[in-house]
Amino acid sequence: MYETFYGFSAKPFQLRPDPHFFFGSKGHKRAMAYLEYGLSQGEGFIIVTGEVGAGKTTLVRNLFNGLPSDQIVAAHIVNTHLDPDDTLRMVVSAFGLPYEGASKTDLLTRLEKFLCDVDHQGKRALLVIDEAQNLSARTVEELRMLSNFQTDDKSLLQTFLLGQPEFRATLHSPGMQQLRQRVIASYHLGPMDAQETRAYIEHRMATVGWNGDPSFDDGAHAAIYAYSGGIPRKVNTLMDRVLLMGYLEEMHAFTEADINTVISDISEEFQLPGANGDSLAAGSPAVLAQDLHVGEIRTADMRVEERRGNSVEMLDERMMRLEKSIVSVLSILKKIVATPQGAVTQPMDNQE
Repeated sequence: MYETFYGFSAKPFQLRPDPHFFFGSKGHKRAMAYLEYGLSQGEGFIIVTGEVGAGKTTLVRNLFNGLPSDQIVAAHIVNTHLDPDDTLRMVVSAFGLPYEGASKTDLLTRLEKFLCDVDHQGKRALLVIDEAQNLSARTVEELRMLSNFQTDDKSLLQTFLLGQPEFRATLHSPGMQQLRQRVIASYHLGPMDAQETRAYIEHRMATVGWNGDPSFDDGAHAAIYAYSGGIPRKVNTLMDRVLLMGYLEEMHAFTEADINTVISDISEEFQLPGANGDSLAAGSPAVLAQDLHVGEIRTADMRVEERRGNSVEMLDERMMRLEKSIVSVLSILKKIVATPQGAVTQPMDNQE
């Protein structure tokens, strides 16, 4: 793949949230400051919202990466399509406690005993809920009730809620007054600006050993920002495809036209078959991609990712296998086209 071609030690634009690639834009630094402030308080709720792909989960991973394990016991929940009782089971399970076959009373008793034990050890318990926009009002109320676990002088459980902007509607609904009173900080994570988007791209490539190859001119960066709107996940998706094209075409410098070519390819993949009435030449790369249903696979996988926050790693693996298949087919086609008529084609080693 393109990692070897450009001398990278790993893929710089993977979809999987990875704290090693954390980039401190103004918004991300401020969001981290709110999370760290919440940790210092040791109680209440901290709420961070942001658009799909804005980097909320990466914030959590970065936070967890720096948590002192001798002071904080943390649990992270990403599957939030649950009713209140199932959510309680998920919380109990996330802290490593048995939950199968237990009644709600048993679950609450086990959780309270665990939190008291954590406190006796001189530690604090932290619960982080991702994809909070999927929580019903009843489920949010159930989580609020867990904050009632406390000693005479301190709370035994602190909760961070991260979700898409629509969670703010739930938060400000009439029945959420008691929860709002326990929110000690709330922050909305917006997109990066154009300058930050450029710095983000260079940061991720530098993290895996980038030394200026490939290069991107000002027009290329402007096109990337115009397409992505400064949303990290959209930047990653586009840049991964750009570097794949660069590998196939043996390119070391990218212009605005090159970026727009990839954007056009991505747009075509998401069009319904025959939507524009155009006919494609048989055997062309576009037809191969269409036959593999690239757009349909990516669309389905993105839906799975939104429903199951813990399946991003699976998505990356599927995409890598799909890309390898496409690369192999296109590499063979390029060699066939480059071979003069009548020439004897030498056996080719398998390449990725």
